[in-house]
Amino acid sequence: MHLVSFNVFRTLGFPDTTVLKPEHFLRHKPLLQDADWVLFPEYWQINALIHGLKCRVFPSVASYRIGHDKVEMTRAFQTVAPEHTPWTIIEANGPQEREMLWDAMALPFVAKLPKASMGEGVWLIESRADWLKYCERSDVLYVQEYLPIDRDVRVVIVGDRVVTAYWRTQAEQGFYNNVARGGQIVTGDVPAAAIELALRLARELEVDHAGFDIALVEGYPYVLEFNRLFGNQGLGQGSDLKDAILDYLQRQSCPQDPDGPTEPTPLWPVAV
Repeated sequence: MHLVSFNVFRTLGFPDTTVLKPEHFLRHKPLLQDADWVLFPEYWQINALIHGLKCRVFPSVASYRIGHDKVEMTRAFQTVAPEHTPWTIIEANGPQEREMLWDAMALPFVAKLPKASMGEGVWLIESRADWLKYCERSDVLYVQEYLPIDRDVRVVIVGDRVVTAYWRTQAEQGFYNNVARGGQIVTGDVPAAAIELALRLARELEVDHAGFDIALVEGYPYVLEFNRLFGNQGLGQGSDLKDAILDYLQRQSCPQDPDGPTEPTPLWPVAV
């Protein structure tokens, strides 16, 4: 396979890979069109690469579009797995909507910015003052029930397989499990229910590169979100992620016959 990458750090050690700067991609149209895969472009490149240059892109289009916005992500979760999605209300930010949501939600509850990552843009609302402060920060009101947990499970998926899964425990200041906000990684047994839910969501939503965050309340799994560009803190120092990506790309490049292998077609002599 010949690969083109727009992210040198996420494709270190990948064989036969040309690394380009995203802002220079229009200078290399023939190279991109001839590549078997284009890896880790920026979000703003997606339409040009897929619809303009007809490139095969990894991560998948769904990984980009669903993972780009928490509102769209939650609506996708509500569509395919509503029973595993925390109760969430999404409204425009207007005076009536602010009052309606404040009256609807039991304290404490969670409020989020639609576009944020690494634990940023997430608030625990414990008072009217917290709520009003949040309302001044977002054009869209996104509120979600608070789940009584002190940890969650990160499930890293590439394609249709789990690369790793581990617990993330709560930071010292409480509430946040994200490692970037002080959460801690704990290895050990992870409930099968969390892994099965992450695999189901990845399969049904066609997400092929993601770190899914799954909360368990008395053993029952709820999906919080997924990150298309997840951190590598829980991946160890090996090459598991690189090998998983290359294996997936190879398998996608060589589709398997659903009926299994077939006998090779005999080569008959040709009269000349």
